[in-house]
Amino acid sequence: MSVLLLTSGVGVGAVGAAMGGDSTASTTGTAAVSGGIGSAQTSNVGGSPDLDVYASNPNLVPGQTNQVELTIANDGNLRFGDPSVAETALTARNVRVDAEAPGALSVESGETAIGGVTTTTPRSVPVSINVPNNVDPGTYTLDLDITYSYISSGEDRTVTVSRQIDLRVRDDARFQVVDVESNTQIGDSGTVEATIENVGSETAHNADVTFSTQSNSVSVSGGQSGTVRVAEVDPGETATVAYDVGVASDLPVQQYTLSGSVAFEDPDGISRTDSGLSLGVLPRAEQTFALTNVESQLRVAEDGDLIGTIRNDGPVPARSVVVQYTGSDPSVIPAEQSTAVGTLAPGESANFSLPISISGEAEAGLRSLDMAVQYRNDESELRAFEDIVANAEVAPERDRFDVTIENRTIQSGGTRTVDVAVTNNLNETASDVEARLFADDPLDTGDTDTGYVQSLEPGETTTMTLELTTTGSATPGSTYPISLDFRYDDADGDSQLTDTFRVPIDVVESEDGGLPLPVIIVALLVVGTGGLVVYRRRQ
Repeated sequence: MSVLLLTSGVGVGAVGAAMGGDSTASTTGTAAVSGGIGSAQTSNVGGSPDLDVYASNPNLVPGQTNQVELTIANDGNLRFGDPSVAETALTARNVRVDAEAPGALSVESGETAIGGVTTTTPRSVPVSINVPNNVDPGTYTLDLDITYSYISSGEDRTVTVSRQIDLRVRDDARFQVVDVESNTQIGDSGTVEATIENVGSETAHNADVTFSTQSNSVSVSGGQSGTVRVAEVDPGETATVAYDVGVASDLPVQQYTLSGSVAFEDPDGISRTDSGLSLGVLPRAEQTFALTNVESQLRVAEDGDLIGTIRNDGPVPARSVVVQYTGSDPSVIPAEQSTAVGTLAPGESANFSLPISISGEAEAGLRSLDMAVQYRNDESELRAFEDIVANAEVAPERDRFDVTIENRTIQSGGTRTVDVAVTNNLNETASDVEARLFADDPLDTGDTDTGYVQSLEPGETTTMTLELTTTGSATPGSTYPISLDFRYDDADGDSQLTDTFRVPIDVVESEDGGLPLPVIIVALLVVGTGGLVVYRRRQ
């Protein structure tokens, strides 16, 4: 019966298996031997794996879970047999690593299987180690139990050996976020000030403090991350860094996380990085406004005003508030694109009046007008609130002036002055109002066919005197139309021309008793035949 002796050492060590009596180390593992395994070729090969453990970066950072990458290497020894099949005896198969940390440290990962380890192919195993924030700097020993199998002299053997590796908690500068102040708002950007403290044992030089976001809804310095340099941070000292942080619209009011790191130089000028910083940003609610008390003075083919009250529903003051019409309806023509109302505190309201013209092709009725509120935030940056609509009634078209004639009769074959009463129906003063009279045969205009008034206030009436004549063909008892139009300047100084007004004129018989035209014709015919006819008008 064969006897297997196992060796182990303290720290980074090796495991060996020796046949015979040349072993010089004590046994710390267990061996399971089963006979009759392997071919005749492998039964003539003797040797064992020899596993070493290394850590390329044994440094630990307090206050976080450190991922330590361990490397398992195999320096197995072939004691006898054919070298061409040496790997059969030297390969450590089904390798499993179980780590245990001492003292304040703790291992988060459990037993890890890494497969086979040959003499030519090392294998790595990650070990997660929790390092408390207040742990003392120094060297800490990680205990490892490594279990594996191998074949030697045709027998299958399973071994568990112990190894140790030293890890070090450095005296480097380390950082914590100790305070956060923010005026960030949903749908806007603001300033986030983070105060960090060096809780390590060394001074950090040229510290680049970086905070970044993984969310497309949150931006830092206009992108995914921002970096601020601090020249020097001594142990126990704090530094405040500020970033412009934006939060997209329509998001809930909740904490949004920014992750951070500090890249710095230690007192020896060696570059170090402290990762794992984190802070929460709680933005204020999105800025909103409301329109109330909306009154419409809009009418088809006229200038008018949209009147209402704008209220700042908060949560912060809005400066330089401007109410705008932003619709694209071609029949709605804002005389001014916006009207300013000043600064509004949260909950404060202000009245506004926005001049708007409605084209003559527009339909009367209720309109939904797209509106916007433009304002400046705390940092005097221009912002807009566009989720707002004004419902306005558009009245039907009306005559801009009312025209009446005080005496609408004229004698046949006569001339008279016509007094035209003109009333301003507009909501604005009409200036340089000029009326012009037009008539068709048998009516005609006289020497005075125009009237003028310097101005007419809304609702004001004036009388213009014009001259009208009739020709002999005007038949008493008949009604004929006359036409008038008006040219005036509106409140903006623009010249306007009204549609034509048609007014009826009644022709009456002349009051001088003259013979009617048919009787005169008959008399002339009689005279021409040598007869004499006397016509007397019956009284």
